[in-house]
Formats: sequence, C-alpha cells, structure tokens
Amino acid sequence: MTSRPTRISGGFSLIELLVVILIISLLLTLGAVGLRGIGGKGVTTAVTTTEAVFDEARAIAVGKGTKARVLIDINDIQNLDTYKRRVLVAYEELDEQGEPIKDKWVLASRAVTLPERTYFSQTFSKADHKGGSGQLEEMNLAINKTSFDGKYLFYEFNSEGIGSKPGASFVIGTGVRPEGQEPRVTGEGKRDFAGFVVWRNGRTSLFRGPDEIGIPTDVTNF
Repeated sequence: MTSRPTRISGGFSLIELLVVILIISLLLTLGAVGLRGIGGKGVTTAVTTTEAVFDEARAIAVGKGTKARVLIDINDIQNLDTYKRRVLVAYEELDEQGEPIKDKWVLASRAVTLPERTYFSQTFSKADHKGGSGQLEEMNLAINKTSFDGKYLFYEFNSEGIGSKPGASFVIGTGVRPEGQEPRVTGEGKRDFAGFVVWRNGRTSLFRGPDEIGIPTDVTNF
C-alpha cells in the first residue's frame, strides 16, 4: 500500500497573518475605549452610593417621626477631600416626649465621600428639574464637631417620608478641582455626568444620559 507523503506547512499564509493583525488591532481599540470609561464608572458608583443615602434619610424620617436631610458639604472650598464630595444624613433630634426639637440636628451615620474626581454639581442640580429652575436650600450645621460644622446644601424628607422638593434633581460629574477653586470639567470628562430625580414619595429615577440632565455640549463647569 502506497502512503501519501505528509505535507509540512512552512508557516502562516499572508491572509492568516492579516487576520491575526486585524484581531489584535480590534482588541487594542476595545482596551483603549475601556480605559477611557474609567471616569464614567466613578460617576456610576457615586450615583449608586448616594441613592442609598437618600433611602437611608427617608427611612430615618419615617422611623423616627421627624425631619431628615441629605446634606452636601459646601463649607470649605480649600478642602480638597470634602468640598462638594462629602454627603451625609442628619435628622432633627427628638425630645423626651418624642417631639422634634426645631433646628437641632443629629448626624445619623458616617459621612460618604464620592469617588476621586467626582463632584456634586450645584449648577445642574435643581429644586425643580422639570422646570429647570430653583436652587437647593442651604443650612448651617452646628453640632459642636469641627470636622462637620459648617454650610451644606440639603434635600429634606418629612416624618411621612415625603420630599420637601418633589422633582428635585441630584447630579454628579467627573472633573478636577484645584485647591480653592470650584470643580471644573476636563476634556476627557466632557458630559460625564449622571444622577437622578427625587420624587414626592422619596423614590428616585435615574437619568438615561447627559441630555436628560440638560448638560450642554460645551460644558466647562459644575
């Protein structure tokens, strides 16, 4: 019986090499896109975290039968760690009869700090998002703790869990903030904003993109 000689391949053909090069190019492109999305992941994490903070504030308001507020730190513009990055919950303290003591606030838990390079947007967060108007209210927190006393923006829930500003928006964006200055948008963070609307019952609805928030294409600040 005559056997056929085995054909030994001398290597890859030109077509095979071109296919391999194409696959490598696609993988490198996808990797680069993934790296550019890191900032977006930071914003997504920040939104998820702050939604939980709002849920906590509403639960405390209903559970204790008092007012509760979500506070955003705007006290010290020199502080790179907390300014427009620290979020916390406070509630109006109760007396021995279980009645709220007007304007006497107690911190509910530890503060939450937004991820690096993410900041609360005072410009795009509105008391009335649908109308695109209304500034958030400010308060001075005085609990005799130097690291927390100061000025905050706030969202409030009453003892029934109803928000004081139905339809208010909470917006976070990616950017940089030199010491002593307001956060600003960088080229890589253009329109990298996210957030949600807080309804009367305390529930939230996420924005599907920067257009829903009203972020212009040439945005430069928060």
